[in-house]
Amino acid sequence: MSILVDETTKVIIQGITGREAVAVTRNCMDYGTKIVGGVTPGKRGSDVYGIPVCDCVRDITKEHEVDASVILVPARFAKDAAFEAIDNGISIINIITEGIPRRDTAEILEFARHHGAKIIGPNSMGIISPGKTKLGPIGGPAQDTNKTFIPGPVGVISRSGGFTAELSHTLTHGGLGQSTAISMGGDPIVGSTFVDLLLLFEADPETKAVVIFGEPGGNLEAELASWVLRGTRLPIVAFIGGRFVEEMPGVSFGHAGSIVHGSSDTVSRKIALLYEAGVIVAEEVSQIPTLVKEAIKGV
Repeated sequence: MSILVDETTKVIIQGITGREAVAVTRNCMDYGTKIVGGVTPGKRGSDVYGIPVCDCVRDITKEHEVDASVILVPARFAKDAAFEAIDNGISIINIITEGIPRRDTAEILEFARHHGAKIIGPNSMGIISPGKTKLGPIGGPAQDTNKTFIPGPVGVISRSGGFTAELSHTLTHGGLGQSTAISMGGDPIVGSTFVDLLLLFEADPETKAVVIFGEPGGNLEAELASWVLRGTRLPIVAFIGGRFVEEMPGVSFGHAGSIVHGSSDTVSRKIALLYEAGVIVAEEVSQIPTLVKEAIKGV
């Protein structure tokens, strides 16, 4: 099985005529994603690789059932795009756009919560259920995606889009496929946390373990450690990037969300909290397949 998206998921792309969105549309179509329409105000009547372009979301939802939207619009329009998708009944909103003001993100998350929609991102590279469907630029062209991601029993959650692919590629070459891999987003505020997504993997009987990638800054890993202490059926293997930051004062790491405000935000503290909670912490990415295989023996 998979979480969030599968081969039946019907998708729209907001901002479909933008340069990045055109490439994403092609790559998703080649992978088999069911894209039923795209939105760019003022471009109604045009198409992108045969996908009809509409002025607004409701022009699509009144004709088609839509399960998910991929948002690829400039940051200043992202809140309006998300509100429009949610207001028209779309339940999964994958926001690829980065640099969205925090207040706008907070308002998107509150509006989504009120309407029962799930946000992945902002600053996400997408979601993929291997062999079924993908949203966003994750994995790149279909021929590359098929080399990186294969179906299997391991869930992947990463704060880094690049590491979503890196972890999955490492698992694949270690003989372990993925149920779903999710780039959760690298901004300071994201719509779905490690815990939010792990709860979905918990409910998927075919997911046998989860691999996560964390980084300096924020409390998402600490929140995860507290949740794990309460009990989970899933073995969790974690790799925390950015260890060099503590050895190189003044050097920043990664995303806007990786700002260290205190000792609890540091890599060493995150590793300690996860280890104390029973999470398996890898020293090197290359160790992950072996650690997962050992963890799922008998699961």
